[in-house]
Amino acid sequence: MTTMECREIFAQLSEYLDGELPPDVCEQISGHIEDCPPCVEFVESLKKTVGLCKGMAVEVEAAPRPLPEELKARLMAALRQG
Repeated sequence: MTTMECREIFAQLSEYLDGELPPDVCEQISGHIEDCPPCVEFVESLKKTVGLCKGMAVEVEAAPRPLPEELKARLMAALRQG
């Protein structure tokens, strides 16, 4: 396969890994990846990156709420005194 084909595959890897591509396209990509060491390395790197990002994701409900203005003022006053 040529470099252009690798680039085309790279452009579709997210959809491929998420199972969003038609089965025939997935088969083509799988076949290419099996015989292309740079693509194997890229896919493994992308999988690790996705896994790390998922592990660091914070749910919206778990995100801290903004501090009330009164509490901010008290904290700033304490900081100035300290």
